[in-house]
Amino acid sequence: MKKCILGFGLIFFLSVLSWGRVGDILKVIKTPGPCPTGLAFDGKFLWLADNFTDKIYKIDPEKGTVISSFDSPGHHPEGLTWDGKYLWHIDSGEKLMYKLDPETGRALTILESNSPNPRDLTWDGEYLWIADFRSDTLLKVSTVDGMMVQTLTAPAGETTGLAFDGKYLWVADRGEDRVYLVNPADGWCLSSLRSFGPFPAGLAWGNGTLWNVDYENDEIYQIEVFSPDIMSRWDEKKLRLEFVKEFRNYGPGVVKTLDIYLPIPENRDNQTLLAAVQFDPKPKEVIEDSWGQKIAHFEYKDLKGYSMVRPGWKVDATISAVEYFIYPDKVGTLDDIPADIKKKFTQDGDKYCLSDPFIQELAQKIAGKEKNPYWIVRRVFEYLAEHLEYNLKPVGGWNPAPTVLRRGTSSCSEYSYSMIALCRSLGVPIRYVGAVSLRGDDASFDDVFHRWTEVYLPPYGWIPFDVNKGDRGPETRPGEKVLGVGNVAARYIITTENGGGDKYLWFGYNYGFNWTSEGKCRIHEENYGLWSPLGGKKYHKPHN
Repeated sequence: MKKCILGFGLIFFLSVLSWGRVGDILKVIKTPGPCPTGLAFDGKFLWLADNFTDKIYKIDPEKGTVISSFDSPGHHPEGLTWDGKYLWHIDSGEKLMYKLDPETGRALTILESNSPNPRDLTWDGEYLWIADFRSDTLLKVSTVDGMMVQTLTAPAGETTGLAFDGKYLWVADRGEDRVYLVNPADGWCLSSLRSFGPFPAGLAWGNGTLWNVDYENDEIYQIEVFSPDIMSRWDEKKLRLEFVKEFRNYGPGVVKTLDIYLPIPENRDNQTLLAAVQFDPKPKEVIEDSWGQKIAHFEYKDLKGYSMVRPGWKVDATISAVEYFIYPDKVGTLDDIPADIKKKFTQDGDKYCLSDPFIQELAQKIAGKEKNPYWIVRRVFEYLAEHLEYNLKPVGGWNPAPTVLRRGTSSCSEYSYSMIALCRSLGVPIRYVGAVSLRGDDASFDDVFHRWTEVYLPPYGWIPFDVNKGDRGPETRPGEKVLGVGNVAARYIITTENGGGDKYLWFGYNYGFNWTSEGKCRIHEENYGLWSPLGGKKYHKPHN
């Protein structure tokens, strides 16, 4: 397929003067052709294929200038990779792989690709990997006869780029506009980045950074991936959230005492409060639980029949999607975790049952001899995603981990209890957070809520792991599953940060309460969040 754009324009590059975060663009190079596809790095120069000019270009990555070029051997040039001596190239029209002399462009070896829709390829030191963008498959093939050695399910629906960094595959997908880090041994997606351009195509690895060419923008990007700063924010929204706890006594008896506890949201990576939290009515006091969570305490006495109280709070906030990029080999050891954090967040609790032999044996079976905290947690994550199915009703809700794991169905709270039980049994600090969630539109109502876990990974700190989000049944793609690792969507205000078992919230979140009565009392209670957008009203209007 050809773009309707003709001409090359001027070649230029842009070096970013300062950077410090994973995903930052270190350099931008204008491509010499209008339809860039495959990309490779030979240790000194970039190589670029173009589907309009049918040429392969040798580019100086420092100056962005073209050193030389030669005609591609086919008419639909796509992927490129470097094997240490030769260029390998794949053509989507001829469906052939070529080993090319980089000096002359001569095809020294021509093999069938065994892929009906090849898009890119990469070299892992022994084999070639091919991305087939219609079958959603990654194929490992022999360089001797092109025969398939191994296949993996691609992270998402349209793979357009492949690179190998010496241990892991990097996989670009233009449908999701993401670049995934993939373990070639089993196909697990380990982490992901949003692409800088709107149509990520060929990928290349070189000198500790990732290179990506964008088909729509006609640019090559050098991407930082090993910075200590692994967090990025996206999809900012300004919203108001009002949280209400209703308690009704239909009598005929009297509720003698009622204590309601509402955790107070604070600034976090995903949320910035625009003003102080407002309470209605004013709480009796603000207290702090054993985990450091601040809580508004409302106290009521002698509530007669047919009476109601509805304490709550309101806050204006900016919320964002937050993404943490985790490269497993950069994670420290269990010994690198601060002793106070390890002691505090590996405690047992009624919902965890760490001393239960079933939990102990299952945890050891899952982790094996693994010592890297990321891989321990990830194995637990994968086990739960495979063996549990989301089902809130009619059974379950807040059952303890052994019950949930034996039963095989789980609510979001039970995913969290199970994750905490298994990780703490293996010595990994873990806690849960609870939140009020947007349900579709910015003006929405939530009485279901959501919670997930955060794991302490040195040297980065607390990283979200949401098994519920990563488990969409047996058809879940690897790229969908990894969105449960290191990602928080722009739809939450987190109210609660807890290890479980405190005397105010117990193992709950968003609210806690207890009451005593005199005589028969029929009680009804509700808890809900009301979202509304900040700013002007929105209308659907046609363009004039």
